Amino acid sequence: MTALESAAAEGKKPRRDRTMSLKGHLVEFRKRLMISAAAIVVAMIVAFIIADPIIAFLAHPVELVNERRGDDFAALNFSGVTSAFDFRMRIAFTLGIFFAAPIWLWQIWAFIMPGLTRKEIRYTISFVAAAIPLFFAGCYVALTVMPHIIELMWGFTPEGGVNFYDAPTYYDFIFKLMLVVGISFVLPVFLVALNVAGIMSGHTILKGWRVAVLIATIFAALATPAADVISMLLLAGILSVLYVLAALVSLLFDRRKRKRADPLLPEPKA
Repeated sequence: MTALESAAAEGKKPRRDRTMSLKGHLVEFRKRLMISAAAIVVAMIVAFIIADPIIAFLAHPVELVNERRGDDFAALNFSGVTSAFDFRMRIAFTLGIFFAAPIWLWQIWAFIMPGLTRKEIRYTISFVAAAIPLFFAGCYVALTVMPHIIELMWGFTPEGGVNFYDAPTYYDFIFKLMLVVGISFVLPVFLVALNVAGIMSGHTILKGWRVAVLIATIFAALATPAADVISMLLLAGILSVLYVLAALVSLLFDRRKRKRADPLLPEPKA
């Protein structure tokens, strides 16, 4: 039983200054780890059962390219006897972690929350609430540009060649692309967190907008085919806008910090 649970059982209001022994922390950590592991296992079983529509969804970009190029032979390929089973297990493992995320994230939060101040709790909730939708937005953008990437790579196939996409390799590529683009969408939240921690000022972030736009443009050019200028500009524009928003939010936080430190202190010139 945790310190907060003990206080509740005694009918007392939980206090943040209550301490817990190392053994108590280890017992609680083990309990929450077991709950998280059990949730992931159950979610993996469910994901394994419903993997067929997920596989069809992941293979949809290949089907789109087949329709555009008229290549009826391009399809996901399973080269080994156990390849299809291994592929389904990898999808089940990934989706199991995803489906069980509300449970294991809550277990992590419940473990560290008693040691945080109210201000830290408020900031943490705000950052997580902003990061989660941004990450999924990045994953959606990655899936949107995926057919363009496949079509671009298809164009390098020599005459007479046939495209057989190795299913595990194809899945790894999609997963890594979604992860990279999703994290790139979350980077502005990380910049704001650095500002709140006092590591980087809003003016410093704003001064780096040229470099940020250049990096966003290069990343968008690599993630989209050269002929699809609209998709490249759209992705680069989204990343650039997110960076500028992070800089503006950081400037707002800096202004609040200055007012709290000295309400009579004049605003610095930009």
